Amino acid sequence: MVKALLECCIVLLAIIMITSVAVVFTGNEMKSIDYIDRKTGEIKQEMVPGENWLQWLYHNPFGKLALHSVVKRKFVSCWYGGQMDAPASKSKIADFVESLQIDMREAVRPINEYETFNDFFIRTLKPEARPIDTDPGVIVSPADGKVLAFDEIKVMDTFFAKGQEFSLDDFLQDKALSDTYADGTLLIIRLAPADYHRFHFPADGRISKSTLINGYLYSVSPYAVKNMMKVYWENKREYSVLSTEHSGDILLCEVGATMVGSIVQQYTPGTNVKKGQEKGWFKFGGSTIIVLLEKGIAQVDSDILQNTKNGYETSIKMGERLATVLK
Repeated sequence: MVKALLECCIVLLAIIMITSVAVVFTGNEMKSIDYIDRKTGEIKQEMVPGENWLQWLYHNPFGKLALHSVVKRKFVSCWYGGQMDAPASKSKIADFVESLQIDMREAVRPINEYETFNDFFIRTLKPEARPIDTDPGVIVSPADGKVLAFDEIKVMDTFFAKGQEFSLDDFLQDKALSDTYADGTLLIIRLAPADYHRFHFPADGRISKSTLINGYLYSVSPYAVKNMMKVYWENKREYSVLSTEHSGDILLCEVGATMVGSIVQQYTPGTNVKKGQEKGWFKFGGSTIIVLLEKGIAQVDSDILQNTKNGYETSIKMGERLATVLK
């Protein structure tokens, strides 16, 4: 009797949380996250749907109960992802664009030509909207988003809560590979729901196959990760290695998040690729790309490093310079 009652409570909680998630991620509830605008150097606010909800979920005891029992699990994201593939989801596009001030002049197709919300969400952009820095001595950002940079992986408490370390062993689940990047550079690029959600190659090179590591789907919002860095190695993720002539072996890892159960790889493993060439895309939600550089290979741009030390993410666009090769 007690077991049956407990199961009913869990199911009811799941229904409540799924409904809340659906409203939050395409509704009007907004809260801002401070970041540095790279072009102007000014502190600006990123408007993100559902941040009040995320604060409750990750910092309230009852919210944490809901998080660990329901929200982190794949069925929530899969269920809502399916809703975003349905024709009826098209009605959400206009309000989403307006509330998050998305510049549709950059998109190849106008707003009325998308068949579903996910069709809009993985929209392609005009080539001139994202110029690629073609200098062979430059590593570019693989995506639009907000970036954090750590030239020493073991020193992370400039942004994250003190005492946390980024565990490469847990993240990659491959000791030989984690040893390769143990003293290297870590870049974390967070994509918010409003961002362009296709990702690209940061340099010319030869790309390996993608290795999938299954996991949960926690949020990657700063509200979630500042005190819980293990999100990065508990979430579903896929990594591949780009072997380059000038920039060493660059590890690229796409990390799923709440409402982002689908990571789509569009490239052919074992082929040569060009800087700026499309690699794949994320379906609905926010997500993260983690880039690992070998020690002594490249110097991350000083403004990004300084902003990270000051506790701020920096805005960046796909194709924009991220680091300069030292050799």
